[in-house]
Amino acid sequence: MTPAKWVRIWNERLPDVPLTLLQVSSAEVCGVLRSGDADAGFVRLPVDRTDLSAIPLYTETTVVVVPKDHVVAAAEEITTEDLADEVLWQPLDDTLDWEELPGLPPVERPATTADAIELVAAGVGVLVVPQSLARLHHRKDLTYRTVTDAPTSRVALSWPQAEPTPDLVEEFIGIVRGRTVNSTRGRQQTPPQPKAKGKRPEAAGKGGGAGARRGAGTAGGTGKSASGKSGGRTPRGGASGGAKGGRAGKPRRRP
Repeated sequence: MTPAKWVRIWNERLPDVPLTLLQVSSAEVCGVLRSGDADAGFVRLPVDRTDLSAIPLYTETTVVVVPKDHVVAAAEEITTEDLADEVLWQPLDDTLDWEELPGLPPVERPATTADAIELVAAGVGVLVVPQSLARLHHRKDLTYRTVTDAPTSRVALSWPQAEPTPDLVEEFIGIVRGRTVNSTRGRQQTPPQPKAKGKRPEAAGKGGGAGARRGAGTAGGTGKSASGKSGGRTPRGGASGGAKGGRAGKPRRRP
């Protein structure tokens, strides 16, 4: 994984909270999460959901790692059929779900991807891995090419199940998923403070009252308004309430 973008966003949003990165193999990462040595981690699916939560992020391109002077290096993309005459290493920590391995079977399986890379560099066989692993084990004497019909690997963000999810873990989840800083999820935002209510003007008469909002009719009686209706009976000579904005009614002249 290359989480540089997410780390940068974290440092911008939470400069007072250090984010420590641990590099572990795909086979070890779930154990690191369960032991509490990490709060969240990037894993390859499938993952046991019994005690771990996970959200899929993307599907990674699969490539073949070969020496730079290998015939495969002349092409931009290849298929597994192009590897039919090659010894294909499958390390014990392989992350690809093969139904049937292409190429020639190896004498033994290397313990790790790093060991398989060393064999490829020595000119013995080739290795098919997710692109991020090819980048991780980059060497000047090796290159890689996309294998269009090979199994792919899905990357997910995972963390130990807890109720509720810790605030800082929720914050990191939000960053990885692209939530903005103003999102209502993730880090708790300071709740908006209620606006101070203005003091109601003194009424000239018993029926006088202030309008609820600009353009609304003035409410008579109690001086309160609800849905444009007055809160009480309008006495003679008082202002009349109504749903539409307008001028206060004039008292009728007695005959």
